[in-house]
Amino acid sequence: MKKIIICFLTIVAAWSAEAKDIKGTVKDTEGKGIAGVVVSDGLNTVLTDSKGRFRMDADQDSRFVFISTPSGYVSSTLDGPTLFYKEISDDVRKYDFFVSKNTKDDTNHNIIVIADPQISERNELPDLQKHSDDITAFVKGMDGDYTFGLCLGDIVGWDHTIYPEYNEIMSGAGIDYRYVIGNHDMTNYGRSFETSMRNYEDMYGPAWYSFNVGDVHYVVLNDNFYVGRDYFYIGYLDERQLSWLEKDLSYVPEGSRVVVSMHIPTTLDKSDRDAFQYGVIGDNLCNKPALYAMLEPYQTLILSGHMHTADYEQISGNITEINIAGLCGAWWCGEVCIDGSPAGYKVFNMNGSDAEWIYKGSGHPLDYQMKVYVNEPDYPGQIVANVWDYDPSWKVEYFEDGVKVCDMERFKAQDPLAKELYKDPSSLKRTWVYAAPTENMFKAAISEGAKKLEVRVTDRFGRVYIKSIEK
Repeated sequence: MKKIIICFLTIVAAWSAEAKDIKGTVKDTEGKGIAGVVVSDGLNTVLTDSKGRFRMDADQDSRFVFISTPSGYVSSTLDGPTLFYKEISDDVRKYDFFVSKNTKDDTNHNIIVIADPQISERNELPDLQKHSDDITAFVKGMDGDYTFGLCLGDIVGWDHTIYPEYNEIMSGAGIDYRYVIGNHDMTNYGRSFETSMRNYEDMYGPAWYSFNVGDVHYVVLNDNFYVGRDYFYIGYLDERQLSWLEKDLSYVPEGSRVVVSMHIPTTLDKSDRDAFQYGVIGDNLCNKPALYAMLEPYQTLILSGHMHTADYEQISGNITEINIAGLCGAWWCGEVCIDGSPAGYKVFNMNGSDAEWIYKGSGHPLDYQMKVYVNEPDYPGQIVANVWDYDPSWKVEYFEDGVKVCDMERFKAQDPLAKELYKDPSSLKRTWVYAAPTENMFKAAISEGAKKLEVRVTDRFGRVYIKSIEK
């Protein structure tokens, strides 16, 4: 009997060390419980009952308990009574959450998506303010649909004390932002990946979570895997996140629209998906096949940053990835990104499960969707266009004197403006900046005697953009 009692106590002690029984409620701001809300500790998930109550065994390694905000409701992301997460404490067993009813029908909603603000010095904050002012003006000019923001990481460039000033500036647009951790948001020089999220989580809460708006389920992941030496990292999702994601998606009907946000892109191009490239493991997700397998049953849109370039990849029939150019341009060294894209942000409209998008260059009108060059030194006798937001569903045509000459030839090269701006790294405050080749360049030969040259671009949604040049 004594052995049995000791064995039983040992089991109880072991269980107590691994789990913590917590409970709570999810209610609206009027005090009414909300059923069917997913609550998680970052590993385990439970649903609230008919009165909005939940109970779960929180894992000992979990720092937060958080809710997957349900459609029709809004949670705050930085502070206040409707904050979507709470820090788990040994002294607390009950965690009550509140959500606000969305005053707008969120079935049709908009997202302002920014990537890589990457404020490294406080003297860059006035430039950030200009971008925020552009977003503010754009949001004011939109219709009355619900709009929120999404930042895809690298909020700052290592100096995490700048977070509060960043938050204050970006709040000027009057929309709530959801946040993704980037590699520059990691706490570096620790001994393991598990310690790398500390500073980010102190400000923004859990590094992975989900929420719902209208008919869309949104997932935020942390694929910056710190390898425990200096500042080095690879693109990788640890098993804890994958296990959580598996449970999180179990509540989402197959065929639904799922938007996954992460910092490091899952892929760079088809060759990367066909063969593992060790030399670029910091620029794409190493264990992407596991993620793709989970996401294949859904209409999945992956949003990523990190590269400071614009890219579009059709990964499968159900999975699309859009890599978004940097808000900071070339790390605040010039007004265009290293691929020639203007510094800016992307605007998504979600109408039910249908998605449309357009890139908005800061300081430019919405129809600024290409830059055209004529008779550049590298391209004598040619007209060249950088169509930064291009994907294979677009059309790029060349006209002379009102008559179509050809579909322009796509090729890979440096953007002439970016090449000129960043030709001498020693003259820039960040010497790693360079002009990167982009596949979104197009060219055509100019006919002798042509007087009016025109590039006509039609995007995947049928919107037409025209740039005309008189010789």
